[in-house]
Amino acid sequence: MQVKKNPEADLNRNSGLYFVIGLTIVLFLTWRALEYKSYEKDEFTIEIAEAVDDLKEDVPVTQNIKTPPPPPPPAAPEVIEVVEDTEEIEETIIESTETSQDAVVEEAIDVDDVEVGEEEEEISVPFAVIENVPIFPGCESAKNNDERKLCFQEKIQEHVRKEFTYPQSALELGIKGRVFVQFEINSKGLISGIRTRGPDKLLEKEAARIIASLPKMKPGTQRGQAVKVPYSIPINFMIQ
Repeated sequence: MQVKKNPEADLNRNSGLYFVIGLTIVLFLTWRALEYKSYEKDEFTIEIAEAVDDLKEDVPVTQNIKTPPPPPPPAAPEVIEVVEDTEEIEETIIESTETSQDAVVEEAIDVDDVEVGEEEEEISVPFAVIENVPIFPGCESAKNNDERKLCFQEKIQEHVRKEFTYPQSALELGIKGRVFVQFEINSKGLISGIRTRGPDKLLEKEAARIIASLPKMKPGTQRGQAVKVPYSIPINFMIQ
């Protein structure tokens, strides 16, 4: 006799569905477990300040010091004696030394007795148009005014190169540039009126020192009269 199974009693028929459902449940629980977060609870500490009404302080014991009253002022004398001054005092009379407007001047000064000194104004003639330029020491052998001008300019350049010294402070700071110097050769042949204009005070001071060390010259003349001659020269300060 063959045993027949009931198709409804077959347990393997829905095994795949059960497996999928179980796998879904396991994955859901795993996901929830990974997403679960826990937070620490904050603990609050409450401090209570108690106020005490009974404050006991030790008050120091003070002692009153009694000072004696000051003595009374001396009493005025009952009888006041009047003493007569019998000595005579000589008065000193001081005479005034001021003169009044009514005083008459005994001696009058004559206008002719006053000597007025006339100060001659020094005439200035430009170097380019002067009849006879100042003669630099060593240029005496020049024949005419043009040769004296050329010799003067050459001697000035030679003097600048000889006396030139670069200021140490300006050299350390890298200061350089051109300084324009203006000066005058007065009617006595001396250097005066030195004026400088440059990029820095250190360079201007050195340029003024070089020009101030120029020797005394024979003054320039205009129409036979010694005159003042202005002159200008640029001095280059270069760092190599």
